Amino acid sequence: MARPEKNRKILQPPIMKGFKPYGIPRCKLKTVQLTLEEYESIRLVNYKMLQQKEAAVLMEISRPTLTRIYNKALKTITKAFVEGKAIEIEGGNYELDKEWYRCKNCNNLVEGEKDKVICTSKDKFCSREHKI
Repeated sequence: MARPEKNRKILQPPIMKGFKPYGIPRCKLKTVQLTLEEYESIRLVNYKMLQQKEAAVLMEISRPTLTRIYNKALKTITKAFVEGKAIEIEGGNYELDKEWYRCKNCNNLVEGEKDKVICTSKDKFCSREHKI
């Protein structure tokens, strides 16, 4: 019997929910799923330019596990790019490092419940009722 998967730590959720190819109507697109831990592995290794060992420590997983997650993410993104599919970023086996909310007005991510951030769409505070 396989051991249950350990939750992977996500330091910052993605600012978007996915991507779609330019020039193809959304209703005609097929999608591929990119989990939040796959997104986080790409963010840490490619965007933050961390070594896989460093990224694994931040996600609280082993380096071989990070490599498997990272390779699966690359395969998913490549498939979407080559086959013209949309990418939906959701799900997975993860836990967020902090509480995050998405503003209903401007769709920005807002960290923590107590912080007040001015909404970019209006001159008022973000309305944070949608918890990530």
